[in-house]
This record gives sequence, C-alpha cells and structure tokens, in this order.
Amino acid sequence: MMLWIIAYDIPLTKRRTKIAELLEGYGQRVQYSVFECDIEEQKFKELRERLQKLCKLPEDSVRFYPVNLRSTVVVWGGEPPLEARTHYTI
Repeated sequence: MMLWIIAYDIPLTKRRTKIAELLEGYGQRVQYSVFECDIEEQKFKELRERLQKLCKLPEDSVRFYPVNLRSTVVVWGGEPPLEARTHYTI
C-alpha cells in the first residue's frame, strides 16, 4: 500500500464533481479539492487511468504526492489522517 495525496484544480463544476466522486471511491476527502488515498499500486494505476479520461488538459490540474508512511503528519482541525498512518499530531 502507498499513501497518495491527490489535489486538483478543475474550473468546470460538472467535471470537478465527476472527479471528486471518482476520488471518493479510492480515498478520503480531507479538503475541498484534496484527497488521501491509501491504495495498492494496481488501484493507483487504475485511478490515474480513470482520472486521465475525465481531465481536460491544460485547463485542469491534478497533482499526485506520494507520502512516506514513516513520516509524521501534522493536522490542525478537520478529519484525522487515514487509519493506515499511526503517527500524527492534532
């Protein structure tokens, strides 16, 4: 399993909604346009392929950040980090 932070900036509401709904099937929304996805490599590949079909470049922007699970996540308010990460600060 690998933890990915996925952030997006999608100007068109209809497309943004479809992308958010897709991401909800793979992870947890932690900000309006940011998701934490703790998924296997094959699921990540599947997600990227599905997202690529929905996105319209260059007007849309999606970023994928891998997170080292041994690092400490600092959270102020909002939802706690995914359960897969045991070290965090609130």
